[in-house]
Amino acid sequence: MKGKVRRILLLLGPAFVASVAYVDPGNFAANFSAGAQYGYTLLWVLIAANLMAMLVQYLSAKIGLVTGMSLPEVVAKRLGRNSRIAYWLQAEAVAISTDLAEVIGGAIALNLLFGLPLLTGAVITGLVSLLLLFIYTRRGQKLFERIIIGLLMIIPIGFFVGLVMQPPDAMGILGGVIPRLESTDMVLLATAMLGATVMPHVVYLHSALARDRHGKSAKTELKKMLKATKFDVGIAMVIAGSVNISMLLLAASALRGDVNADSLEGIFSALGSNVSPIVAGLFGLSLLVSGFASTTVGAHAGAVIMDGLLKRRISLLVRRVITIIPAIIIIGFGIDPTQALIISQVILSFGIPFALIPLLLATSSQKIMGEERNSKWITGILGLIVGVIVMLNIALIWLTFVG
Repeated sequence: MKGKVRRILLLLGPAFVASVAYVDPGNFAANFSAGAQYGYTLLWVLIAANLMAMLVQYLSAKIGLVTGMSLPEVVAKRLGRNSRIAYWLQAEAVAISTDLAEVIGGAIALNLLFGLPLLTGAVITGLVSLLLLFIYTRRGQKLFERIIIGLLMIIPIGFFVGLVMQPPDAMGILGGVIPRLESTDMVLLATAMLGATVMPHVVYLHSALARDRHGKSAKTELKKMLKATKFDVGIAMVIAGSVNISMLLLAASALRGDVNADSLEGIFSALGSNVSPIVAGLFGLSLLVSGFASTTVGAHAGAVIMDGLLKRRISLLVRRVITIIPAIIIIGFGIDPTQALIISQVILSFGIPFALIPLLLATSSQKIMGEERNSKWITGILGLIVGVIVMLNIALIWLTFVG
């Protein structure tokens, strides 16, 4: 029994890399804003989004194991040249939005902790991600996974300490699991939270991570690999979900109604005043680690998207240099970084259907997945997830521009 458990543990890793994207700086901005403005009201969004993410990430990894291809490669085989280019452009926009949030988050953290100018912080964040990508390209995926998992374990420390010092209200938590959206601003934040939790770029990436780690699994090994992947995804998503929920709970218990908690800088200051300077410092550390780790994963996702859809490769290190430019431009023009973070998450949410619909079609296809195609129940649940996300985005457009 111990040997069997050990073998399963050795197969863990790809989902933990993907899960880093679920606790990126965009999550900090969206979740703390939601808790500070609306208390526990939007807790249900995080719970639902994390359950969605578990299913989505498992099916993404399953494609890699069963077909030996990434999801972008599966999509590319069924599109003509012009359609592939159009699809790549929207997927690339999602990846760049992700990178924008992550680089800005790292820059803000360096400013809060060490007083560095935002532009300097953005460059440092880019350089650290270059180092991590260099380790990936030169030392391999397993060492990269271990480093990313180590960084992931640092992120929740400050939030858990804060919740011990400022416990949340039990009745408020119970009320927060009841779904409701009461205003345009609440819809905007809910969409941002959803975009920050069900991340399109890691739907593409996870299929490649599973493929690269394990290869196309032989039929005799496939059941074992899929079982290990369920553990991998389950554990990683529970950790990421707990971190996201702890952000909202801490904001609801300590920052509710605080007018200063409308930006990451304001949240840092408010935590220091309302809870403890130690918790504020740990918040800054978590934000910094999140920015470093998630921007590395985002750059990797962009490379997978381009390779799969266009069959063209740019060095990960070169790509890292190119994709940091939008964040530097935004910082250079003095655009409010926290607002940029939240808007970037809304863009991510609009990109979700373009990742999930192909995932639904591919994993339900006998031709692509063979005996491992989705059951009718899974197809129905994933279809419902796609429908909910599309309707939420339509509601956002209507309330913003018409209502």
